[in-house]
Amino acid sequence: MTVPKFIQIHTLTSYPASLLNRDDVGFAKRVPFGGITRTRVSSQCLKRHWRTHDGEHALGKIDGYPGESVRSRLTFELRIRTPLVDTHGVKEEVADAVTTALMDEVLGKSAKAKESKKKGEEDKSKRFATGQITVLGRPEIEYLLAEAVAVAGKLKPGKDLAKSAAKAVKERLKDRSRKDNLKALKCAAGLEAAMFGRMVTSDLLARTDAAVHVAHAFTVHPESTESDYFSAIDDLLREQEDTLGSGHIGNVELTAGLYYSYVVVDLPLLVSNLTGCPREQWVEHRSELAAEVLRRLVHLIATVSPGAKLGSTAPHSYAQWMMVERGNAQPRTLANAFLKPVPNGQDVLEDTYTRIREHLTGLDQMYASGEERRFAGMGPVGHLAPALDPETQRSPLPGVAKWAADTLKGA
Repeated sequence: MTVPKFIQIHTLTSYPASLLNRDDVGFAKRVPFGGITRTRVSSQCLKRHWRTHDGEHALGKIDGYPGESVRSRLTFELRIRTPLVDTHGVKEEVADAVTTALMDEVLGKSAKAKESKKKGEEDKSKRFATGQITVLGRPEIEYLLAEAVAVAGKLKPGKDLAKSAAKAVKERLKDRSRKDNLKALKCAAGLEAAMFGRMVTSDLLARTDAAVHVAHAFTVHPESTESDYFSAIDDLLREQEDTLGSGHIGNVELTAGLYYSYVVVDLPLLVSNLTGCPREQWVEHRSELAAEVLRRLVHLIATVSPGAKLGSTAPHSYAQWMMVERGNAQPRTLANAFLKPVPNGQDVLEDTYTRIREHLTGLDQMYASGEERRFAGMGPVGHLAPALDPETQRSPLPGVAKWAADTLKGA
């Protein structure tokens, strides 16, 4: 039997008055679709909340967890330079030189940094901060720290320390076997990078393509927004001056809506990223770990909400409907079911189910790609039939998550 290569996850989630994802001026993010403006939640926002969730189904609480990915501009300062001094007793000037040389060798030195140093404008307080956020896995950081310790042990403070450190690091890391060792570390970039990818230009670090593809969520209907006027009362001012005591007056945009969200999991790539096996050998390397990652991801997508202004809007909602598909055909979103927006009215969910049924029916008639489907849902799910059969394809969320995860369990 052919093992499905793709898992597609579709959700509908309703939020009342909230501000889920803000733009650069504090308004809700938007996107025009079908000639109508919709409220939007960016994929970056969604992924961050799934990655950092610390409750039930958290990715970081998996038995055999393959290590965190550190996303920071300060990784070399806090995970390399600081341990060199505080843990390994390396003199500060040696640690500085080795850390700088290691950064230059692993990441390359930016043209801007070179120019600043040439002009004598280098900000020493930021010399170990990378120009942009880098994603490094715990195994990679531990490996680089070990290399830094080895180099530092052969250096002494002196006039040509920077040049000596640069030469020593270059000599140590130019060995092809060391490069291969670093790239071959199991899940070297960490679980989050194995799922959501990272872009690197280094000759030492392995690029990791995202195995989980996340679309921007958007409302199935036209945007629904309101400007909320509010004031904050100054209690002491009110007592002293016998006034209403307003200490602050402002307004914020609130939105409400039913959001469609779409996620694709490339199973061969996920297994390859987690195990280091060649992608074409993924079937033989399926494991309980990969299955557990997928099971938890399904739960996170359905139950973890994004949200700015958590304290004043409590935007905690569970998905009202989730469908999981598995198959080998090129993945495709169901977003075009809402190319013509669902009218704002009393039966938004019912009308949305009808649109999904019609769109799925059309896709099946045109492409006959044969995806298997399971769904969990609330409300008038009978409107999904016959594209989805509530009697045979419906189950609670844990059953849907297990059904998806079983694809990644070895025979």
